[in-house]
Amino acid sequence: MAVEFDLQADPRDVPAEDRMAYEAVDVDLLSRLAEHVLERLHVHPDAELSIAVVDEDEMARLHVEWMDLPGPTDVLSFPMDELRPGTPEEPAEGTLGDIVLCPPVARRQAEAAGHSVADELCLLTTHGILHLLGHDHAEPAERRVMFALQRDLLTDFLGRPAPVETME
Repeated sequence: MAVEFDLQADPRDVPAEDRMAYEAVDVDLLSRLAEHVLERLHVHPDAELSIAVVDEDEMARLHVEWMDLPGPTDVLSFPMDELRPGTPEEPAEGTLGDIVLCPPVARRQAEAAGHSVADELCLLTTHGILHLLGHDHAEPAERRVMFALQRDLLTDFLGRPAPVETME
């Protein structure tokens, strides 16, 4: 599994109140999480995933450009090959796409939910991967399925109950 990171902000160059959020970006942890999620969903080990970490200005720009919505958001997903989960016998092959994370938004959501920024970034990474694999939460039934799978994947990876979603 190839997980590439693009860290577009140095924690030393961000406002003091956001420094802890950027420092919580643990590339090793998020790589292992991505590999776990993709393995559990039977995505071929040669699949590629890119994770970018951006500031609020860049996230707001992307949010307007791609979603036509104002302001920064927590995570955006940009699928490439429109992969869907495979099976053990036939894993899904191709390029998954890109996930974009915004640590300052993740920090605020983590504080509101009462868990760590690292947990929130794990939740958002899992959420983004599920979007890359075709999951959605626009409808209540879709939301139940996606969030249940998200909780199951995170609980299995973390070895403890998954953090509470901030979107419910």
